[in-house]
Amino acid sequence: MTQETISINIKPEAKEIIEKKNPENKPLLLALNDGSNKYSRLGGTCAIGANFQFVILDEKDPKYTIKVENNAGFDLWTSPDEVSFFEGGLVVNARNYTLSLSDDSGILDGAVSIGKYTPQELTKKEMQEGKTC
Repeated sequence: MTQETISINIKPEAKEIIEKKNPENKPLLLALNDGSNKYSRLGGTCAIGANFQFVILDEKDPKYTIKVENNAGFDLWTSPDEVSFFEGGLVVNARNYTLSLSDDSGILDGAVSIGKYTPQELTKKEMQEGKTC
């Protein structure tokens, strides 16, 4: 599934959470959190395609070329790597201040994180303490 734009429905509760974390409406990525990219804090084969995150950037990442049209007005992008995990009907919802991502196939991730990107590598100690599978 390669295309230049996809659509996502961001429910009002999820919009509020994202706006609080990103009040300046900086570029936002919908990225895998499975060790497959520089934004990921997880890793290992058990996480492939099962964990997603919203990443707040100071400027758009040219590797994330797919515009994510959304009803919340966010400057939201993703990459072909992520799109391969999506079916139609993408939705971001929130319950108890926790974001979830689902599509027509069901829930993709029930605990989507959101945070500002700060470059850093996982340390050996973090890996031993379970930051990876």
